[in-house]
Amino acid sequence: MSRLTPSPHVLILGGTTEARRLAADLAARSGVRVTTSLAGRVTRPGSLAGEVRTGGFGGPEGLAAWLREQHVDALVDATHPFAETITANAVRAAAATGTPAVILRRPGWQAGPGDHWHSAASLAEAADLLPGLGRRVFLTTGRLGLAAFAHLSDHHFVARSVEPPEPPLPADTRVLLARGPFTEADERALLREHRIDVLVTKDSGGAATAAKLTAARELALPVVVVRRPPPPRGADVVSDVPAVLERLERLGLSGPP
Repeated sequence: MSRLTPSPHVLILGGTTEARRLAADLAARSGVRVTTSLAGRVTRPGSLAGEVRTGGFGGPEGLAAWLREQHVDALVDATHPFAETITANAVRAAAATGTPAVILRRPGWQAGPGDHWHSAASLAEAADLLPGLGRRVFLTTGRLGLAAFAHLSDHHFVARSVEPPEPPLPADTRVLLARGPFTEADERALLREHRIDVLVTKDSGGAATAAKLTAARELALPVVVVRRPPPPRGADVVSDVPAVLERLERLGLSGPP
């Protein structure tokens, strides 16, 4: 009596729109087991196709152990472009276990005609730029890291995030809880309503939150853009879901649609 061959198992480190799309595509294919792992920082992540696990692994060693225990055949890091530690752990765990791995990173934003962008290597550097650019700041850097701006007591901040931001916050801060996508009209209205004179954002890329950049351009507002960290040296990085599927098909892991 022959033993059944287990289904190929793909682990997606998720949390992004691209991770959700990839999970749905893989789950719809026959003979593929897909698991999406979420860090658990968002309390209402929405439905996901396939299996879902929540919480950390315990560093690269814990992730490597999980890859072995769950017989993972391929690892896809589709986390946020600024999830530097998670990406580094994924690359190390994949190397330790011999698991094929690919990093999915949507392309970053590019400044165009009429944009007044100022590049920053970190949130701290972004904060240092603000006194010369404006006093009423629209912060769209996520709920983590607002402590970098807490010392700017003479600035007014409007901070938008999906979840309530973690303290400490700048003394004069109004928090807006909202999830994209956002329209250009809504972003223009928000900038005008709050009399914003400078926008601070991370180079997350993608269309869901790009409308604020167009609105800032139309209103001739300066934008401080925090650069994303580079991927680990030698990592296999692709820019979209079809490219990931192509990698998996080469390995014989994606199955027929």
